[in-house]
Amino acid sequence: MTGAQDDLFAPGAPTRVMGVVNVTPDSFSDGGAYPDPHDAVRAAQLMIEQGADVIDVGGESTRPGAPRVVASEELRRVLPVVAQLASARVPVSVDTSRASVASAAVDAGALLVNDVSCGRNAELLRVVADRGVHYVLMHSRGSSTDMAAHAVYNDVVTDVVGELAARLDVVLAAGVAEDKVIIDPGIGFAKTPAHNWALLANLGAVASLGRPLLVGTSRKSFLGAVVSGPGEPPRPPDERDDATQATTALLADAGVWAVRVHAVGPAVDAVRVVRAWRQAARAYGAGQPPAAVAGGAPTAGSSR
Repeated sequence: MTGAQDDLFAPGAPTRVMGVVNVTPDSFSDGGAYPDPHDAVRAAQLMIEQGADVIDVGGESTRPGAPRVVASEELRRVLPVVAQLASARVPVSVDTSRASVASAAVDAGALLVNDVSCGRNAELLRVVADRGVHYVLMHSRGSSTDMAAHAVYNDVVTDVVGELAARLDVVLAAGVAEDKVIIDPGIGFAKTPAHNWALLANLGAVASLGRPLLVGTSRKSFLGAVVSGPGEPPRPPDERDDATQATTALLADAGVWAVRVHAVGPAVDAVRVVRAWRQAARAYGAGQPPAAVAGGAPTAGSSR
């Protein structure tokens, strides 16, 4: 898998597309969609055919209010899917905050540990450091059961960047190599819709931490609210894909390392359109791309 890993994290590449496969009964969008590991593997392989660069496999829902499952159950859900995909040379990320699950998944071939706990599990950080895999440090507060109570900030951009900087120091002190770290601002995790929009509008501040960015907006409730008409309830998750692709195009133009999405094909199309637009701008002298940030992508949040 060395070649796949090198390609996936190569600097200067267009924004990557991470396909989401949740092998859970209760995730907010695709919970229960893959009751059998073979169903999840087939779904992931279809995402790869549609152009996904990496598949993120999760065995525990992190939607607001979701209860935790025991580690053995999370491992039972995740490991067969990760192992089958890795054996087929599919680049795999494991979405977990548990060291035991991360360790087993990496041993089975996962290239990336996507940690929604903001680096609060010291044992998990030791696993990442020892195995030398890539690691996503995502901003969050509290657990899925009480995160809404923690959505209080003096200034959400300043506070989130400061908290991520402090946790990044902890991650590096644990022995994780800096060039293995990717940062996620944690859209929807202990944040109101206004907080989410403020962070998306100020990704340059998050990118100032010097690491590539992963951003997940896919089908989240703040999109369902903004595309509904006056007085209408938020659109359900399966009616938020068009709004998701609008954010995908903006995020690709901002130069994030990857977007995490449920609908892969439209996201791949959006990234390709942004790439063609930027190439045409360079070819016809209509403007130069902004300066590169860490990871070789254009500066997130740069002016146009």
